[in-house]
Amino acid sequence: PANLRKLGLMHIPEDRLRTGLVTAFAAAENAILGYHEDPAFGRGPFLSPTLIEQHARAGMQDYDVRPVDPGLKTAKFSGGNQQKIVLAREIERAPKVLLVGQPTRGVDIGAIEFIHRRLIALRDAGVAILLVSVELEEVMALSDRILALCGGQITGEREATTTDERDLGLLMAGVSERAA
Repeated sequence: PANLRKLGLMHIPEDRLRTGLVTAFAAAENAILGYHEDPAFGRGPFLSPTLIEQHARAGMQDYDVRPVDPGLKTAKFSGGNQQKIVLAREIERAPKVLLVGQPTRGVDIGAIEFIHRRLIALRDAGVAILLVSVELEEVMALSDRILALCGGQITGEREATTTDERDLGLLMAGVSERAA
């Protein structure tokens, strides 16, 4: 993963609790998870709590994480705020390619709108985004091009502007592209 990050590939995992965060850690610790060797956070093997706290606080403010408390255990945040901590950590690394799995699973409507705005801004800035979501409305709102899968196989490709949920649903059910 570290080599991929150096190439600009960042990842927002589909299950933030299992693979995106360590909920027993403070928000500040999660803000640098996987990036702890970055010289911005200390010298050599020594991390600077002050630099980490400043970094986390800035990310929490920029991503509207509430409360803005880098010392608070991540388990104490709502699902939407936990997801925004993951987003801040990955997006602020200036990705060239962003892999995003189920970005709005288990979050409130306010967090959904915030997450969508951030992903659209990245897309508009030229970041390549591979979005995986079971929410067809979300896929259509965020995508330029959509690949539908059934049983692990691609069943069709559509431009978001020329398809609808029914068409995608048929492809996801295994109806061949020719029959659609």
